[in-house]
Amino acid sequence: MSGAPLRPVVGLEDLSAWCVKWLAAPAADILFETGALSAVWGLRLDDGRAVVVKVRTPSPRLAGCFAVHRHLWQAGFPCPEPLVGPQPLGEHVATAEALLAVTGKPGAGAEFVRASAAGLARLVSQAPRPDSVPSLAPSPGYAGWDHNQVGLWPTPTDGSPDYNTCPEPKWADSVAAAVRERLRICRRAPLIGHGDWWDGNLVWNGSDLLAVHDWDSVICQPEPAIAGNAAAEFLGLGGPQVRATVEQSATFLDAYVQARGLEWDTADHEVAWAAGLWVRAFDAKEAAHDGDPDAVLTRSEARARLELAGLNPNLVWA
Repeated sequence: MSGAPLRPVVGLEDLSAWCVKWLAAPAADILFETGALSAVWGLRLDDGRAVVVKVRTPSPRLAGCFAVHRHLWQAGFPCPEPLVGPQPLGEHVATAEALLAVTGKPGAGAEFVRASAAGLARLVSQAPRPDSVPSLAPSPGYAGWDHNQVGLWPTPTDGSPDYNTCPEPKWADSVAAAVRERLRICRRAPLIGHGDWWDGNLVWNGSDLLAVHDWDSVICQPEPAIAGNAAAEFLGLGGPQVRATVEQSATFLDAYVQARGLEWDTADHEVAWAAGLWVRAFDAKEAAHDGDPDAVLTRSEARARLELAGLNPNLVWA
């Protein structure tokens, strides 16, 4: 097994000095500290402002992510105000945004599925044109079927396992290879969307979307792929009891198309289902390290999703 993802280690003195340089005030209090691949600090500055500073490994795509975040905030989309774009902090880079103190509880049932799809549709509608912001390549690995590296899976840069060296489960590799080929022949022009659309990054009050977080997860891909990724993951990342069923994914996609006023053909729907299968297969590879990839994607569900993607359902036995 490869090592665990590397969360940056940041000293409070260095963090406060960064705040002085870029926010014109030192840190007075720590409100919270969290993060997995990034170190995320909630801080009260000595001028009274509450901010969130996020520290992570440098990446060229972060400039584009910040530009998209700022554009959407200025357009009135529900998200924290971005304050500072990526700036050096030791060997890492950091950004800052206003702390948006909103809480709520997501709804349930078909109404919530439609609300989640409509929220993503609003984001895509209000997002900037891809040619108006810096490049968002490469996509994060869980949405990274469009990578240009050697091997099926994108090579991680954060200490995560390299799934190209992980043999199990073999059927997840077969599924991912097929859906990747299907996605790569899509001729729809890319748009900007959110590549990690699930409740860990969203704040809901029933069916009202209060805030969207994790702007490092912005992607630039064909619209059916953006919607399909979200349709597979919008309910969560845990066991099958909180993951979207095939029926819920279908409801999400129908609601997304309606909210955007689109008319998708068969190929568009196949691309959407293929993109959802990529992220599910990626998660299955990750879960295999803990012993049970079926906890996130069973073969029977993979067969159903393969058929909807216009692919051979027997790939799950390859």
